[in-house]
Amino acid sequence: MKNYAIGGMWHVALWVKDFEACEHFYGALLGMKVEWRPDKDNVYLTHGTDNLALHRCAHQINESRLDHIGFMLPSLESVDYWYRYLVEQKIKIAATPRTHRDGARSFYCYDPDGNRVQLIYHPPLADQARSSANKNIIPAKRDA
Repeated sequence: MKNYAIGGMWHVALWVKDFEACEHFYGALLGMKVEWRPDKDNVYLTHGTDNLALHRCAHQINESRLDHIGFMLPSLESVDYWYRYLVEQKIKIAATPRTHRDGARSFYCYDPDGNRVQLIYHPPLADQARSSANKNIIPAKRDA
C-alpha cells in the first residue's frame, strides 16, 4: 500500500496591500529567497523547504480567517535573538517571547500588511529546523 500521509505544510499564500514592504520583511529581514517572480504583482519566496506566495491585492480585503503563519527556529536561544533583531528593525511585536507548556518557545510579530507571524522553536521539529537554518542566511550576530 502506498503512503499517503501528509508531509507537513509547505506553502502559504497571502494577499498583501503593501507588496514591496511585505517582500522586504520576508526577504531581507527573515532571509527568504525569491524562488519565482512571474510578474510585478506576484512573488514566491522560500527558505529551501517551504514556499510563501505574496500576491499584490488591488481589491478590498475582507476579514481574513488566517490566525498566523509560523517560522521554525533551531533553538531556544534563537527565539530571543530573532526577537531582539526584529525589535531593532522596528517591526511591530504582537507578543513577547514565552516558553510554552510543551517546551516550545515563541513570539509573534506583524508583517507590514498586518499578518501575524510566529517565530517558534518547537522541540519535535528542532532537528529539521536546524538543518533548514544551516542553509539560510541569519542576520549578523550582535552583542546580546
